[in-house]
Amino acid sequence: MPESIIRNRTVYTPESLPGKDLHIYYLKGHLPGNATDGADHFLGNWEEDGYSFLFFSESADHFIDHQIVILPDIEFLDKYTMTYEEWHGDKITAFRVNRFVIIPPWEKKNQDRTSSDDLEIILDPGLVFGTGNHPTTNDCLEALITLWYGAEIESILDLGTGTGLLAIAAARLGCKRALAVDFNYLAAKTAYNNVCLNQLEEKIIVVRGRAEELMDKPVDLMISNIHYDVMKNLIKTEPFLTFRYFILSGLLRSEARIIADQLKRLPVKIMKTWDRDGVWHTFLGTTIN
Repeated sequence: MPESIIRNRTVYTPESLPGKDLHIYYLKGHLPGNATDGADHFLGNWEEDGYSFLFFSESADHFIDHQIVILPDIEFLDKYTMTYEEWHGDKITAFRVNRFVIIPPWEKKNQDRTSSDDLEIILDPGLVFGTGNHPTTNDCLEALITLWYGAEIESILDLGTGTGLLAIAAARLGCKRALAVDFNYLAAKTAYNNVCLNQLEEKIIVVRGRAEELMDKPVDLMISNIHYDVMKNLIKTEPFLTFRYFILSGLLRSEARIIADQLKRLPVKIMKTWDRDGVWHTFLGTTIN
């Protein structure tokens, strides 16, 4: 079963993150959920594969030293200080993908919609990798637009939701029900924050859980912009063939070849593919009943 439905909203403001320094502590080991309770200037913990990146808006050397003493399984590896934009690798600003206009909340008040056909999304990436500009994310947005022109989609399952962008985009297109899933707790919290910023709480549920545990949800469209190691197993499951449509992305060239070979053995039809410079690949397909 999924570990939790995310309901705790975390609001980042222009004053708290963008343009400010981040103090990042790289640790080996699992921190208990309450380890950071009451910690001054704590922003979040990105935990994956037994390692943690703890983010603070001010130096937290004394706090980290104390945690290492009281938690013998925790090992300090390194410390980094960088700006918020350095962490994300670029300046975070508004951009367009087809009809979608994606705007960070600190630019919202200065942003004018250029057309009544625009679909506006407020996106705060928080501390999660991914500002929405990655080629695979862009191609998934294009795939959503392509599908919506010719299909009736009322429900979606967004596996590996990250910031929640694709689930929000589907809701902006008219999807009535979306389940957004991510195993990383900080990603799930960030996605829920963006759902709230876009006032879509009644349409989108954000869950922290494993993609494999939620494949049996009856939806019209499954979106999987996720690690290849997870995806290759997802499409082998029986529930995969219950989805009317699917978008598979996040695939490098060699990985895409393997996924394409797997799909050829299934009762599915590839409707369109995206190939970014021969590197990143995305599939839009439908099951054949």
